[in-house]
Amino acid sequence: MELRVLQYFLAVAREQSISAAAESLHLTQPTLSTQLKAMEDELGKQLLIRGTKGSRKVTLTEEGMILRKRAEEILQLVKKTEEEVTQSDETIAGNVFIGAGETDGIRFLIKAQHALQQKYPLVYFHIQSGDRKDILESLDRGLCDFGLILGEADTSKYDYLDIPSQDTWGVLMRQDSPLADKEVIKPEDLWDKPLILSRQECLEGILLPWLGKERGQIRKVATYSLLFNASLMVEEGLGYAVCLDKIINTSGESKLCFRPLSPKVDMKMHVIWKKYQVFSKAADKYLQQLRQSLEQNLIFP
Repeated sequence: MELRVLQYFLAVAREQSISAAAESLHLTQPTLSTQLKAMEDELGKQLLIRGTKGSRKVTLTEEGMILRKRAEEILQLVKKTEEEVTQSDETIAGNVFIGAGETDGIRFLIKAQHALQQKYPLVYFHIQSGDRKDILESLDRGLCDFGLILGEADTSKYDYLDIPSQDTWGVLMRQDSPLADKEVIKPEDLWDKPLILSRQECLEGILLPWLGKERGQIRKVATYSLLFNASLMVEEGLGYAVCLDKIINTSGESKLCFRPLSPKVDMKMHVIWKKYQVFSKAADKYLQQLRQSLEQNLIFP
């Protein structure tokens, strides 16, 4: 399977039309159709559902959707590799890719980015948001150089730096909620409440021991990957979001408020990268800056 044909396939997926994709690629429609058919024959799977005569719209099969995701990752990795290899020996320039969850601790990485860009203005940073599962997958596939995670790191696979930042777990709720009168939220306060939980929480069960309940004994009404979406659910009265502090602004005229859990639930925070990773010059300089910031205590007092 050639990279060129993967690019053709992604163009069709984007345009949802073979004729429109052919035009954007400066190919004839028969040429593009032949290339796509050859790819399907090579894989032994139908990737595209062609429209009828009355409709030129093309949709992806289940196998086509899998290939689209993988093709995007492959081409991104190829581009990243080309940039790293072609950099000159004298110039410190290029891209640094960081996977990070929603946490105020991202400020540590951002301040280190800013410090590095004062020295090397041609170093660019790209933060890819996601939960722990997304971050680890991106690291393992070489799509990210570093990941910022909550919880313990697998030291058999990753090297890491401890981040001197602590997030507070609590509950995001409406200002007019009965629980808003409390200074802290105890486990029994949530036993009968509709809960909105992060996808990571559903996978790992971080807070279930704190609640003192089994998974089937709580009222889970929704899940989220990004807390902003959960905050809209809370605002519309769907339930209470169990989350980290300092992500959603609850000051001023906000309809929402945040109350911490009691007893406290603490989670360590780490910047991680693959063991024996061969970094680009830009990523290596960034790691040096992270270490220096920690050693000199430049980020947190």
